Amino acid sequence: MRKTTSTPAFTSPPFRVAFNHQVWEIVEGIPKGKVTTYGRIAAMIPKPRGVGVRHFRAAKARWVGQAMAHCPGDLAWHRVINSQGTISVRSGNDHHILQRQRLESEGLVFDGRGRIDLDQFLWKPGQRPRGTQRKLKRKEKT
Repeated sequence: MRKTTSTPAFTSPPFRVAFNHQVWEIVEGIPKGKVTTYGRIAAMIPKPRGVGVRHFRAAKARWVGQAMAHCPGDLAWHRVINSQGTISVRSGNDHHILQRQRLESEGLVFDGRGRIDLDQFLWKPGQRPRGTQRKLKRKEKT
């Protein structure tokens, strides 16, 4: 019997630019002093056409991370953390240091293990103050 391997159909989302803009619009809604996770953002975005449900479940948080890696410079990127309540460290840069500084300057508190209490600081989309939404009119970084 021949062994088959399952390769993901997509390593990045189809219609990547549109997906990225959806992510960034959600991130724009996170108020100062709150955070959300890659997975929670991914759960707010509908499955793209042509992507299987199983693959989308497995890849969606990673795709959000990719979108955040290419986000516009004026976006509050520091308000997105991982599901454990910690900052995801990327090799090759020290953005995690700046991210922690920005979060602490907004009043977020890290425990001794470098975690944020998600029960206290997690943003729930209904918490967005009225009148804060603006349209994204930015070019995506390449």
